[in-house]
Amino acid sequence: MSKKITIAIDGHSSTGKSTVAKQLAKELGYIYVDSGAMYRAVTLYAMRKLFVSDTNFDKESIIRHLPFINVKFIFDDELGYGEIYLNDENVEKEIRLLEVSQQVSKVAAIPQVRKKLVKLQQEMGKDKGVVMDGRDIGTVVFPDADLKLFMTASTERRAQRRYKELKERGDEITLDEVLTNVKERDHMDTTRDDSPLLKADDAIEIDNSLLDLEEQYEKVLKLAKDKIEADS
Repeated sequence: MSKKITIAIDGHSSTGKSTVAKQLAKELGYIYVDSGAMYRAVTLYAMRKLFVSDTNFDKESIIRHLPFINVKFIFDDELGYGEIYLNDENVEKEIRLLEVSQQVSKVAAIPQVRKKLVKLQQEMGKDKGVVMDGRDIGTVVFPDADLKLFMTASTERRAQRRYKELKERGDEITLDEVLTNVKERDHMDTTRDDSPLLKADDAIEIDNSLLDLEEQYEKVLKLAKDKIEADS
């Protein structure tokens, strides 16, 4: 039997990380963890409590409520991966709304939030056989991951992908609004004090500006299989 490894996929928003990571985990028979979904779930909780909005950011209340926030994935056999639950409610669709995207970087920058979720993520991947994507997986969550990948693409290309995804879902949104959101998230993700978005020194960078999802996936799958074979 092949040795199981830990695969960390980091990168900017809308680079196809989650789609590729999900496919890869399914192919390898690994656990898939979308760390971004966890931060989005906490953000959704804070938005529902009116702790965060375009005009309000009550950081202390968010910190105070952390013990009451339960985030977990429940595996769906039909889908082949886990969906995110917030206090036993499936919020997989709601966390993908642009309103959540506009607030998540603020909530994710709170050290106490990161500490809680990083601990959960490390627990999920302690037995290896995991593909996890996010912003700080290869640098903070699993600095000793067997394979580290860093996804990147031009801002415009990422905005176009995100816009297409939102429109297909029926969201009323303009490309300019999505582009602004992508730029704002990039700035917040790379400049926050706690666990900013960084490429790990030993990560393999994949610029997918000119790759479609299938080409991106094939590239990642080959890297993963080569690593598993080399380590077995």
